[in-house]
Amino acid sequence: MLSTVFTVLFPTLGTAVALPLALYYVLRRQGVAQWQALMLSSIPPVIQAVAGAVRHRRARFFDLLVVVLLLVSAVTSLVSGDPRVLLLKDAALPAVLGTWIVGTLLAARPFAFQFGRQLRAGPAEELAEQRWRQEPEFRRALRSLTLLWGAAELLDAVLSVVEAVALPVDVVPVIGRFQSPGILGLVVIAGVRHSRRFRERHGAPLFGLTAATAEGAPGRRQGTGRRQ
Repeated sequence: MLSTVFTVLFPTLGTAVALPLALYYVLRRQGVAQWQALMLSSIPPVIQAVAGAVRHRRARFFDLLVVVLLLVSAVTSLVSGDPRVLLLKDAALPAVLGTWIVGTLLAARPFAFQFGRQLRAGPAEELAEQRWRQEPEFRRALRSLTLLWGAAELLDAVLSVVEAVALPVDVVPVIGRFQSPGILGLVVIAGVRHSRRFRERHGAPLFGLTAATAEGAPGRRQGTGRRQ
């Protein structure tokens, strides 16, 4: 299951982390100014966002956010001449994401439940909906995971602001490119372990139910359902 989660979360690490980082330091070695290197190294994720919008024929919210933040920070940095403005862009993304994740606690289904839909198939989704309606401990566990995930993103944002303001500009990109995936990876591992403990106690995982799991659940096996 852990490998499935990482497959869902990290499909584009090369474009989002490795390529921008390498591009920044190559440009700096060529004598390109800090703000220019930061702006140019931010282009690959923008290209990825635009390509994804064209491929899926719709623009996702965070794809648009990436493009808008780059444009705003680039213009501001150009006017002010301060490359740290571009560094603060990297803090805005986890800040918005963390706020949205925490905000889903007020929605009909929290983020952890919505994420689990990517790991469920067929009858498993119906079973998860049923458990959400009937089992308070299931709802409580998913809400706690949602809070953990949102808090981790907000922590990433706070650390990114401190780094952008206090550290040398040329040091920040390498820290930031590994910090965000590192925090996310720790949250994923914590979430998977939490799900395993929940399964040991209650006999079912929090997310990642497959169709086979759902078919094998109590009350769904052929010929074992109770007669009304």
